[in-house]
Amino acid sequence: MAFVQNNLIHLIAALWFAICWGGYTRYATWKGRDTACLASVLHLYREDWMRRMLLRDNRIADASVIGNLERNASFFASSTLIILAGILTVLGASDRALSLLADIPMVQQASQGMSEIKLLCLATVFVYAFFTFSWCMRQYNFAAVLVGSAPMIGERHVSEMERKAFASRAARVISMAANQFNFGLRSYYFGMAMLAWFISPWLFMLVSSGVVLVLYRREFHSDVLDVMVYTPTEAPLPEANKEAA
Repeated sequence: MAFVQNNLIHLIAALWFAICWGGYTRYATWKGRDTACLASVLHLYREDWMRRMLLRDNRIADASVIGNLERNASFFASSTLIILAGILTVLGASDRALSLLADIPMVQQASQGMSEIKLLCLATVFVYAFFTFSWCMRQYNFAAVLVGSAPMIGERHVSEMERKAFASRAARVISMAANQFNFGLRSYYFGMAMLAWFISPWLFMLVSSGVVLVLYRREFHSDVLDVMVYTPTEAPLPEANKEAA
């Protein structure tokens, strides 16, 4: 009880961080079901991609795209392991880290036990990121297998309904892998926010709220989303017609 009373503001900040992260994840999933967002719009593009792939005999470009996506997840998974190694190194020398933080102005001092809890929480965030990126890599592997097993043009025993079902299934697998990659990136965003905890718990709560606002704007109100959902309803008029009008 004495530890809780002495570090109550830190525990409240950690709870607010968990609410921001978990609450936004649930909200984005719920809102994306009936609202245009990056995840829902990209899923429609992936369905178009898979349907067009079935019209091509040469699928090398499609396999190359999936391989590039998998390499992106592999890069972040490797980077996460390096970050975890650095956090564990600092955790082994927490007393030296505390002495360095004490020399920085505007840093609210905390006990060694609380500082080690902060480092463990930060490590937990990046452990979660590693698992999401590694699972994303496996799902892209599954997608590559699906592309390799896609029916070819002219196969008479494959009906049109089966082709549509295959395109939908392959697009869902790729979207599931992309969602895991998105979860991993969110871990990086919130992991960066957790660094503010070492300065002040109030700043930590403020930065956590700011990360939610940044993620919401990028996923639901970004310029790139406006471009992807925009479809001109009328063909442009020729120059002669414009002058006549």
